[in-house]
Amino acid sequence: MVSLDPKELSTGKLHGYLLTAVAPRPIAFASTIDADGNPNLSPFSFFNVFSANPPILIFSPARRVRDNTIKHTLDNVEAVKEVVINVVNYDIVQQMSLTSTEYPEGVNEFEKAGLTMLPSDKVKPFRVAESPIQLECKVNEIIHLGTEGGAGNLVICEVVKLHIADEVMNEDDTINQEALDLVARAGGSYYSRAKKGFFEIPKPLKTMGIGVDSMPDHVRNSMILTGNNLGMLANVEALPNETDVKQFIEDVSERYPNIKTASHREKHKIARNYLSYGDVESAWKLLLS
Repeated sequence: MVSLDPKELSTGKLHGYLLTAVAPRPIAFASTIDADGNPNLSPFSFFNVFSANPPILIFSPARRVRDNTIKHTLDNVEAVKEVVINVVNYDIVQQMSLTSTEYPEGVNEFEKAGLTMLPSDKVKPFRVAESPIQLECKVNEIIHLGTEGGAGNLVICEVVKLHIADEVMNEDDTINQEALDLVARAGGSYYSRAKKGFFEIPKPLKTMGIGVDSMPDHVRNSMILTGNNLGMLANVEALPNETDVKQFIEDVSERYPNIKTASHREKHKIARNYLSYGDVESAWKLLLS
């Protein structure tokens, strides 16, 4: 067995060990607003429930390990002491991952991820309409655990209203865990699907994906592509050029003889198949043809 002293490890190394050792972790999809009312949406896996009376959740937007900067979420809850914690199920996991991109201040992650802003009843931040459970909270206290990179900031939240989708409720007013289909975070690029186990999601591009809001209308408003499909498509730095698109269509014409005259709907179905294998580039070339 390898025995390690945390004080002898770099923060980055220790951070990686801890995230892999303490897993899977539930995800707080935190919606906040800044002092000017601009919305922000970001996921945090340093999160759990700690009390039922009063109903208390705690999440921690830690200082970034690499450069000791803080996240917009922390600034926001210090300015406006309210937050909505949205749970993350498998249907929105790709879109959730996209919101972890470090977009500049003022960029609306709801729009980048193609998620719907739903007004809350008791707090100012918006809910994520696609999340099956949304917890409106007031922030009771923020405890800063340190001033160096990797230090956590415990945001202690009291739930003031719960919203639970009908489709995850049992007849006896309990939540159906299978229908809820939650996902959790592990180390590296790993996640865990509560009812099926581990899977991987490539981390969002550090150069920033184009976002759902930058997609052509027929892709963004597709009746075939899912939210997860859109999340994958949005995590590209740039779209394929016209020459590459034309060459791709020529190359796949033998497999799909009618591809040049296919409708958007037909192309979207084939693109969805490419995405099921993680082939985002081919999906985009088909969608842009």
